[in-house]
Amino acid sequence: MSDNANLFSLIEANSPHQRDSACLITQQGVPYSWNDLHQATAKIAHLLTSLNLPKGARIVSHVEKSPEALLLYLATLRAGFIFVPLNTAYQSAEMRYFIEDAQPSVVVCSPKNFGWLAQLAFQLGCEHVFTLDDILPNQGSLLQRAAPLPGDYPTVHSSADDIASIIYTSGTTGKSKGAMLSHGNLSSNAHALQTAWQWQSSDVLLHCLPLFHVHGLFISCHVALLSGSRMIFLPKFDAHKALALMNQSTVFMGVPTYYVRLLEQPGLSQAPCRTIRLFISGSAPLLTETFHAFQQRTGHTLLERYGMSETNIICSNPSQGERKAGTVGRALAGQQVRIVTDDGQPCDSGVVGHIEVKGPNVFKGYWRNPEKTALAFTADGYFKTGDLGKLDGDHYLTIVGRSKDLIISGGYNIYPKEIELLLDALPGVVESAVIGIPHTDFGEAVCAVLVCDRPVDTDQLIVTLKTQVANFKVPKKMVIVDELPRNSMGKVQKNLLRTRFS
Repeated sequence: MSDNANLFSLIEANSPHQRDSACLITQQGVPYSWNDLHQATAKIAHLLTSLNLPKGARIVSHVEKSPEALLLYLATLRAGFIFVPLNTAYQSAEMRYFIEDAQPSVVVCSPKNFGWLAQLAFQLGCEHVFTLDDILPNQGSLLQRAAPLPGDYPTVHSSADDIASIIYTSGTTGKSKGAMLSHGNLSSNAHALQTAWQWQSSDVLLHCLPLFHVHGLFISCHVALLSGSRMIFLPKFDAHKALALMNQSTVFMGVPTYYVRLLEQPGLSQAPCRTIRLFISGSAPLLTETFHAFQQRTGHTLLERYGMSETNIICSNPSQGERKAGTVGRALAGQQVRIVTDDGQPCDSGVVGHIEVKGPNVFKGYWRNPEKTALAFTADGYFKTGDLGKLDGDHYLTIVGRSKDLIISGGYNIYPKEIELLLDALPGVVESAVIGIPHTDFGEAVCAVLVCDRPVDTDQLIVTLKTQVANFKVPKKMVIVDELPRNSMGKVQKNLLRTRFS
């Protein structure tokens, strides 16, 4: 067996013997075989290598979901470079920050964004900008340049500690930080999930998640690829189309919003779900009412799990055994989860405290930010998740809140300070507090509480914000108050605002 820890090398080693079998099938029924995957990633890897990039070069991807977008990721791993996926909803100011911070050698974008993004990338010192079209993939410059190159490539040797990807994660006290995930972090987590979810080569994953997110790019794809199983690849989640494809699938992964949408489909019942063995939910809290409603309609008990950008998946309810509503299950094999008090002492069973984790899945640190990295870990090597939770007598974990001020809406992380700074700069707004409030569809919705010194049109404020940030960050609700509640130290008491406006 090869000692190459490169994740792509492990995927190849676990590919089916019949390389002409389908690895991925598009919504239109177009198959991509394992041979196609091997040859296409080889061509893109040759292209990247031909650019004479430095060791550890970052490759930024700002493209819509497509099979080719996944091939770009795999080719980046194969060539030994670092993949940096970014949400396609990000606008110019956001992309400026990420490019300045990651300092990529290559940016790959959608043709529709080439004009402004290429100009920005070149201005910030990036030498290479390619396009990748999700509608007409052969029209993008990346694949046009790669097409004549050889269809074989010796996968670069990587150690388990070599960085495979940088995932930008939201915080509450500053700008987004890049979590450095190694080949070993990603492969160890995929293997643990294979075991926990009893994944087989015969499984078929219905893939509806975006590829710029840990859930869609790592959790979903890695388990399927390392198992030599098949994916049905939808460009985005559509409840009607997903329901129609259920009977060709055995596993479905989604954020809670997807399950709410499926419950709105009149055709959702046990019949179309008869071949599914696992429905998995994550990336945001699942309401107990959604859990029970889905169980009643389909006969399936949703499997909740818990993870984050810095760790991938930490805990999961069992594929065989009791799945407890409201819990995210037990720690995966090889991982340790503990609950501690504010001063770091262990909490008793059932007592709420800070969630800390340790294991081979935990990231290597924050990109070029040793200070934040040091603060994120305890003296004995546990990662401080920033979440609050409790363990029951069976070691099932329940998440009860976040010690950080993070909002998770539809599976996406939103950091309130960013929105508050934009709101505070608008005419008439004296100050603002952005909070997350419960939302049946998205888990949480963004709510902005404003103090103003003149009449303001909140609808117009929303229109303005939509030109500045991604749509999922824009408040769903705005309310105007005379003053924000504060404690004796002058800190805004957001807990009171959440209680009042929830």
